[in-house]
Amino acid sequence: MLLKFDEKKQIDSVNGALALRPQIEKVLDEIWEKGFDGIYFIGIGGTWASAMQVEVYMRGKSELPVFVENAAEFITTGNKRFTKRSVVIFSSVTGKTKEMGKAIEKAHTVGARVFGFIDRPDAPLVAQCDWCISYPMNEQLKFFMVANYLMYKNGEFSKYELYNAQMEAHLAKGLAEVEKKADAWAEQFAKEKYEYLKKHPEMPHYFVGSGTQGGATYSYAMCYWEEQMWIRTKSISCPEFFHGMLEIIDAETPVTLFVTEDEQRVLAERVKNFLPRICKNYTIIDSKDYAMEGISEEFRGSISHLIIHGVNNRVDVYMEKELCHPLEIRRYYSQLDY
Repeated sequence: MLLKFDEKKQIDSVNGALALRPQIEKVLDEIWEKGFDGIYFIGIGGTWASAMQVEVYMRGKSELPVFVENAAEFITTGNKRFTKRSVVIFSSVTGKTKEMGKAIEKAHTVGARVFGFIDRPDAPLVAQCDWCISYPMNEQLKFFMVANYLMYKNGEFSKYELYNAQMEAHLAKGLAEVEKKADAWAEQFAKEKYEYLKKHPEMPHYFVGSGTQGGATYSYAMCYWEEQMWIRTKSISCPEFFHGMLEIIDAETPVTLFVTEDEQRVLAERVKNFLPRICKNYTIIDSKDYAMEGISEEFRGSISHLIIHGVNNRVDVYMEKELCHPLEIRRYYSQLDY
């Protein structure tokens, strides 16, 4: 039995998120009917990272005006393109994040409409949404469901029905199988990483990724290893790796590279080909190494980040075990007034 792994609960969670599709489509139909001059995914921290993921996913596929805003920057700097015809889409677990509350207030002041995904139906921010769907977890999945339907409405996703049929039949089980396959490797990785950390506590761990994994790479380094594990990290995109970061990598520098199957895979492969020449302490996590039965190869690029997330789930479980540090504990977050 895998440590801290409830297969049925996980499968039910993903299938429950996929079952939100009719509700999501209904909201987007209303938004589409009224028209808009921009779709703004607004977030902070991990939710900003998810927003970056969905924007890059759509950027090369759609002519729709889709933008990403950091909530704190939106509050202070604003955006002259943001008008009463704009639409905000955001996600929140608790609905209590200060920056998000103020950003939504500002959006309403302008007259914009707001579509929220908030895990808790009793959260304070629910009342500030024009539309709200409450369902726990699966943030990126919900955002990508929005993206896919918007592109379908705009005549840019002709295989929308086939895509969803495959996801709804196979995605949840496939992601569970990813975790099972990654488990033994993740346990060994965590043991080796803990031993390295004891000897080199000041050395940051470098995470590299791009495409739909770009925001996830930032989030994994920041939200998981820094916030939850208290391990120093740096995250960088694959193309930017060759403009500064490569000069501080040596044989012993810990590097993890994420390789996806979207159009930016070639950028990750360039890093993959370079690392062995200068480093022997690198790890490559490639979504292509994990089968997803029933899902066509042409659709795998849209779920590569979910596959890698499944691998990282197992890493997190064993890092928690090695560190003897429950990942729910925080030093300062929600502990101090700042």
